[in-house]
Parts: sequence; structure tokens; C-alpha cells
Amino acid sequence: MPRPFCAALLGLALLVTGTACSRSASPAAQPSPEPSASLAASPEAADDPPGSLACAALRRAVARATLMDAGVVDAIVRASRTADAPAADAAERLAAAYASAVAAHGQESEPDAIAAVSVAGADMTSVCADSGLDTVG
Repeated sequence: MPRPFCAALLGLALLVTGTACSRSASPAAQPSPEPSASLAASPEAADDPPGSLACAALRRAVARATLMDAGVVDAIVRASRTADAPAADAAERLAAAYASAVAAHGQESEPDAIAAVSVAGADMTSVCADSGLDTVG
């Protein structure tokens, strides 16, 4: 099986599991979005090498299965503002997929839109791995 397909499949599995778990929990039991105010306030100061903060935020979101939680993708995109083109472009694709998924909420296209977020997250994970940013930050 090709590596990008495996990554997309893994990302989808993590996303589906996380989404299913978060939907079955009571509202009081759901964690609040990751604190990202300090991360987004001054990414230029600590983003060495550029893109490491965005990749670290993505890695946390995938590990915690919180990619579809409110504010998480926004934090990744904010952290990617100082990243080099491949990571910044991948973050923008993730943001576009997330916006489409939010717009599709409650519609027949919602599952496919959520799957597209997973694919975009897997794509960005690959970009981070290929650039070596998955091991720093």
C-alpha cells in the first residue's frame, strides 16, 4: 500500500475514533480546545526551524484526536504563519478542508467533508515528516 494512502487511512481512523468518542461524551466531559493563545501570540520567536510549531500542534491534535475540535485547526494555521512554503501550504489546505467540514455540518456531505479533513491532516503530517519537522518542536 503506498505510504500517503496509509497515512490518510490512519488519519481517518484517528479522526473517526476521536469524533465518535467526542460526540458520545456529555458536554461537560468534553475538553476545551487546546490552549493556543501563547502559541499564536508570537510564533516568530520560538518557531525554529520555521514550521516546527505548526507541525508540533498538528502532531498533538492527531495524537489526541482533536483535529475536528473548535480552535485546533485555527491554532495550527496561526502557528504555520512563519513556516516555509510546504508546511504553510499544507496548513492552508487543512484550514480549507476544515472550513468545508464545518459548512457541511448536518448535511449529507458531512462524512466526506470530515474525511477530507483527515486526508489534509495526513498530507500535512507527511509534509512535516518529509521536511524533518516532525522530530522538532
